Amino acid sequence: MNAPYSRRTFLGQAAGLAAAGTLLPAAALRPAGSARADDPATGADDVLPVIDTHQHLWDLDRFRLPWLESQPKLRRNFLTADYLQATRGLNVVRAVYMEVDVDPAQQRAEAEYVIELSRSAEHPTVAAVISGRPASEQFADYIGAYRDSPYIKGVRQVLHAPSARPGLCLDKTFVRHVRLLGELGMRFDLCMRPGELGDAVRLADQCPDTRLVLDHCGNADPKWFTGGESSAETTRSREQWRRQIGELAERKHVVCKISGIVVRAEPGRWKADDLAPVVNHCLDQFGPDRVMFGGDWPVCTLAASFAEWIGALRQIVAERPRDQQRKLFHDNAQRFYELA
Repeated sequence: MNAPYSRRTFLGQAAGLAAAGTLLPAAALRPAGSARADDPATGADDVLPVIDTHQHLWDLDRFRLPWLESQPKLRRNFLTADYLQATRGLNVVRAVYMEVDVDPAQQRAEAEYVIELSRSAEHPTVAAVISGRPASEQFADYIGAYRDSPYIKGVRQVLHAPSARPGLCLDKTFVRHVRLLGELGMRFDLCMRPGELGDAVRLADQCPDTRLVLDHCGNADPKWFTGGESSAETTRSREQWRRQIGELAERKHVVCKISGIVVRAEPGRWKADDLAPVVNHCLDQFGPDRVMFGGDWPVCTLAASFAEWIGALRQIVAERPRDQQRKLFHDNAQRFYELA
């Protein structure tokens, strides 16, 4: 049986080892040399263009994020201006906002906020995955309000949060509403405990017409592969994750987001080689057409800057064909999210 795994555990481990911005004028937000959201995705010859599929932003003057109570390093505003500074010079040409687990009473407000942001050409954010609770009988009415929005691409509920019991995603109402997302042309993000990826496989089998996104490489722990944790439990967890990643990859309507894993590395001491086994297994299993880069900023800053994380990933994939790298960092996201 797996040890309890929650957002607090996930982030707290990293911290122990060491949202969108207001609509300001473009000149005030954009550092010199950074890309506009509407720039053509050409990029410099030596730096591939990037679509960040996992951009977190939050304005604590507008939204309540209860999980931040245990994360003092993240308990401040992270706005578009901050994101532009963090990604400066990295050729990030577009970003897809990822919900930030606001107080459920503010889910509609968050959705309207990111729609407003995505409409503006002044920002890199062009689309969003919003928060939702598919197990709720009110979910159909909630998501139906956004069925015609070109900016709302899907829904996520964090399934490793304490409020999400194991097996929740297999409840009949939950499954029915994930199927509804497919009928609406939307996607569902799977962000769950690594020991529960079997549930993701079963959900995928029950929702064959809904595109599913596995966040954060299934929340694998890089230390499983580096010798930082050596025990029978570590071996069992590692092999179970490897096997179930393969099973998910067999479901062609599931894609994998290469994101988030650096948060579980040891701040100040990790290197690209520590992350490589997780990244390479996901790339090899899902193939070059069903993987996408995600920054997971600012959560990644618990262990690495945005530049450090993307730099490590570029190092890991450097020997892969150039066209496969471009798919990972840009083309797959543009196609999957149907970005103009």
